[in-house]
Amino acid sequence: MMIRFAGEVYPQYNIYKRIGLSEGMPIGSQHAAERIVADMIQDGYYVDFVEALVRIDRDGYMGANYELKGLGNVVASLIGEGFSFDKVSGQFFENQQEYISPNWGRLLEGDERKMTVLRFDIVGNSALVKNNSRPSIEKAYRDLRTIVSRAVTNRLGRLWSWEGDGALAAFLFGPMEQMAVSAGMEIIHEIFFYNRLRNPLNNPVNVRLGVQIGQVRYSDNETERLKNDTIKQAVFLEGLASSNSMSVSYNLCLNMDQNFLDLFSSEKSSDGCKYRLYSMGLEK
Repeated sequence: MMIRFAGEVYPQYNIYKRIGLSEGMPIGSQHAAERIVADMIQDGYYVDFVEALVRIDRDGYMGANYELKGLGNVVASLIGEGFSFDKVSGQFFENQQEYISPNWGRLLEGDERKMTVLRFDIVGNSALVKNNSRPSIEKAYRDLRTIVSRAVTNRLGRLWSWEGDGALAAFLFGPMEQMAVSAGMEIIHEIFFYNRLRNPLNNPVNVRLGVQIGQVRYSDNETERLKNDTIKQAVFLEGLASSNSMSVSYNLCLNMDQNFLDLFSSEKSSDGCKYRLYSMGLEK
């Protein structure tokens, strides 16, 4: 059963090859447990393995219940190493009060996961730079980065890139669709008030956003991360949005609560891409 549990997160794992035994030969339970844990740590699957054990302890496995003794101590040890544990989803992620990394302290090079990505762009960036002093531009863009970063990280997202006129964020944990869309809404709302209360520029800051969900292959290299098709689609969706609005893909809308969807426009289509728009004061 321990080997089966390991296969839940590491399908190609073969304990016999690791130990150097022929398939089916007997392995002592203690020896097997120690070897599985050591291999999971070495290959970067340990946190995923513990999550699988938490899920099995809670929900059972293939119709049978399993009480995994000592699991609480294992969870506590991960928390002690700087992870937070979400009891609702049963997932671990790095403690954001201590450290924030692009991979949530979890993903390895080449890992492919389903994620929601949010693309943010400043409309008319060149005109803003031309019509305002450099100190004012630098202050405004620092303020914008703070607004975007706060909206993203408060919802367990990660800011994957920040260019002079735009940004890209990714969401992996929890209800990631709603997390990403909520972050986009907050950005639009915050910039609305920023323009009226704190904007040091001679012009209002206008933005547009696009949100897409799909498979994303993680890389420690920022340039490689941006090559994902899901990210390219988010950039395309951002281009469909008007100033101070957010374009959300049809696929993402399928997983959203109806009360949320009621805040968006009716379905639209462009070049075969179906989407819905959100903006403050949007009239349907």
